Amino acid sequence: MSEEPLVCPGCARTYPRDERFCEDCGMPLVYVPGLKHDATERQRRARKIKPQYAEGELVKVARAENRIQAEFIEGLLLEEGIPCVLSGLIGGYAPVVDPRDVMVPESGAQAAREALAWDEPGERPQAPV
Repeated sequence: MSEEPLVCPGCARTYPRDERFCEDCGMPLVYVPGLKHDATERQRRARKIKPQYAEGELVKVARAENRIQAEFIEGLLLEEGIPCVLSGLIGGYAPVVDPRDVMVPESGAQAAREALAWDEPGERPQAPV
């Protein structure tokens, strides 16, 4: 792996490789343009998370009927920069058909509900009139 520094895409300030976000503008740091770096899936996902949505205790923002629906919601929230945890694991076993709670840090709960168009945990979005 290269030892080239990371760069803020907003202000172009450089940082050492152990930093993740720009101190000035809060943007996720990127590799220096022109250098090829194949990030892992975990690294690509982590770079999408906005730090302001990653603080506090976990709170329930939605309930999914199965794992597939839960993973879809997880993807929607990640695109908004909101990390989430899917509960419903029983001793490490997570069948596809069991319901899951979608939980996010407190600081991202309101943004998650807005992104999902739900006012209260467990409520379904209303059809347009």
